[in-house]
Amino acid sequence: MWTISPIGRFGNQMGQYATLFALARLNRKQAYIFPTMANYLSQNFKITLPTLTQEIAAKIPWKKYQLSDWMQEKHKKISGDYIKFSGYPVSWTFYHHIREEITREFSFHELIAKEANLYLWNIAAQHQNVTYIGVHVRRGDYVHVMPHVWKGVIGDKSYLEQAMSYFRNKHKNALFIVVSNGIKWCRKNIDASKGDVYFSGDGNEAKPQRDFAILAHCNHTIMTVGTFGFWAAYLAGGEVIYLSNFTLQNSPFLKVFKYEAFFLPEWIGIAADLSPLLVKIP
Repeated sequence: MWTISPIGRFGNQMGQYATLFALARLNRKQAYIFPTMANYLSQNFKITLPTLTQEIAAKIPWKKYQLSDWMQEKHKKISGDYIKFSGYPVSWTFYHHIREEITREFSFHELIAKEANLYLWNIAAQHQNVTYIGVHVRRGDYVHVMPHVWKGVIGDKSYLEQAMSYFRNKHKNALFIVVSNGIKWCRKNIDASKGDVYFSGDGNEAKPQRDFAILAHCNHTIMTVGTFGFWAAYLAGGEVIYLSNFTLQNSPFLKVFKYEAFFLPEWIGIAADLSPLLVKIP
């Protein structure tokens, strides 16, 4: 009986679920999840791992196991019948070898999928042969945390223009669906004058399900930073453009993060402008 302590928000818990699922499969153990994770993820997805009640969990002699942030050789043979994992596994290296099963676990409930598709179809009614590009712009606390704590940047206006130009040059009728927890910033900094940009959602981080479903039903993805954007891109498939090298080389963030273990090899990276970090932050 293996489980994982749920922590963090939407993208983090998806990563924890997928990692638990894959490691239990690899080590031939039965995985269970706690009710909090089940309630959180089952609002969107047809997850299949059984739920472990708190009453039963309290009686089990758990062996605690701190996970690395990416797959390591030691994870292939984990000993113990009652393992409780912890940590923030954020890497495709844990589960990408069973991608079809993972995406099946994160298949949407019919009503959610229908609503997301209906939203996109209503936009497409004004165009022909549409290619949807989901654009996730992570802002919120990262506006301050990334430069002040992690010595990094988040997606700026220039990066988004470069990424959107890539898809405009490749697809004649590309439509950009922008989702963000800083939608006001997006409306101010993303040029919508061409008529191919639509700002979606209200950025309510407490209820991210609708925004996430819309992104995941697009054909391709532009992401900035964060696990929410990663999972939307992972489920959507297609081409993905991401913000690469968004931290200084001495960033403490790199102790828990590897670019090559987070972004898939086939995804397309655009280097960030790190010049704002070279100016002393008050």
